[in-house]
Amino acid sequence: MSDRNYQICTNCVMDTSDSRIVFDENGVCDHCNDFHKNVLPNWHTDKTGKQELESIVAKIKKEGKGKDFDCILGLSGGVDSSYMLHIAVKEFGLRPLVFHVDGGWNSELAVHNIQVMIDKLGLDLYTEVINWEEMKDFQLAFFKSGVPHIDIPQDHAFIATLYNFAAKYKIKYILNGGNISTECIRNPMEYLYYGTDMAQIHDIMKRYSIVEMKTYPFSSIFRHKIYLRYIKKVQVVRMLNYRPYIKEDALKLLEKEYGWTPYPQKHFESRFTKFYEGYWLPERFGFDTRRVQYSSLIVTGQMKREDALEKLKKPAYDPEKIEDEFKYIATKLGISTDELKTYFNMPKKFYWDYKNHESVFNFGAKILKTLGIERSIKR
Repeated sequence: MSDRNYQICTNCVMDTSDSRIVFDENGVCDHCNDFHKNVLPNWHTDKTGKQELESIVAKIKKEGKGKDFDCILGLSGGVDSSYMLHIAVKEFGLRPLVFHVDGGWNSELAVHNIQVMIDKLGLDLYTEVINWEEMKDFQLAFFKSGVPHIDIPQDHAFIATLYNFAAKYKIKYILNGGNISTECIRNPMEYLYYGTDMAQIHDIMKRYSIVEMKTYPFSSIFRHKIYLRYIKKVQVVRMLNYRPYIKEDALKLLEKEYGWTPYPQKHFESRFTKFYEGYWLPERFGFDTRRVQYSSLIVTGQMKREDALEKLKKPAYDPEKIEDEFKYIATKLGISTDELKTYFNMPKKFYWDYKNHESVFNFGAKILKTLGIERSIKR
């Protein structure tokens, strides 16, 4: 990607595998500086945040009176959404419709973690299953495109299904586990591009897809960021941003209260994402998502830099089991292991090699930052 000399941030573990990274005179990267300049001063997990969250919860309860549920919560089985479900029900007495999207790649551990939460809390689980033939073709199209962001077919389905369901049943509040505490450092856009850029999606599918997408849930950024938010008044509430959220403490609570089992790495509740982030992305493109995850924990005081560096010395995948992983992914996609490996070895391409609306996304991000809705536009 770049001919520049290797450099790693002196504060976190982001490095020049992010080709757009910039370092100051002290060797601190722009990810860290952006966090301290734009995010931290506006992030309130103190009394101010508590009061704001209590106000939001009161509004949700008031508008939900007489209804079967007062909000919708997307549960992946990961730590963020699981912990959010715990506090929503146990601490605030909310009555969420717990919604899960099955894209075909759930790990056994994810199924277990979802079920123990639902059983212990006495809730019902609504599961939307994505048509596998369509999902499979969509994912193969992204493999054939050569781009790094091959997880978009799965991610897009999760986002679109949740928003479409909320709109259809006139649910005004979506509880989202996204949070500053563990996700304040953004993935470089060259590797994890916008999942709702329909220009890009349509271009890749036009070139490589062979199955007609009759039921797959598409939703453009304009639909869920503008139409649903400002016309239909659907609000996304990120509860974890209004209170202290320490990942290790959350894990201990979930294990103790629910028999919840941790994953080896963030996002590994999906078998596909485990293969993609653990092996495909670092080995084919040279980018390890753990750098972003660990750096977020470093700048929020949850991890020491030296510990992160030590963990990064080992690969995120098990070298002894990677052949089995290739076989599993290939078999699930209905192709041979050799065909999957041809995609791994094919020429690399990126989002700019296909039609895209990057300029529109960037303009929108600047507007949201100006209005104070988004604190950071660093990607």
